[in-house]
Amino acid sequence: MSDCLFCGIAAGDVPATLVLERPRTLAFRDLNPQAPTHVLVITRDHHADVGTLAHADPEVMAELMASAYDVAVQEGVVESGYRSVFNSGRDAHQSVQHVHLHVLGGRDMSWPPG
Repeated sequence: MSDCLFCGIAAGDVPATLVLERPRTLAFRDLNPQAPTHVLVITRDHHADVGTLAHADPEVMAELMASAYDVAVQEGVVESGYRSVFNSGRDAHQSVQHVHLHVLGGRDMSWPPG
């Protein structure tokens, strides 16, 4: 999708600090981190949100989740704990309409989050 920020990152047209690259997923540091570790994991192909991805391509959904875990391992937050978050839609404050998973860690993740 030509006007999608995350499609631009996936294509290499928009700079990002890459953390992990896979054939169908990509992970990069969030520009506005909410925790010491805050990495976004996206699909290379455009899917608007997690629900459409899960229905359209369950294999890529599984790769997205595996990539999130691998980011948590690489970032050193698996043992202490980390949060994986999808925001879907306006009320959930999904700011980019391209499926993305937030991997957050490196501090206590109190509940409820907000």
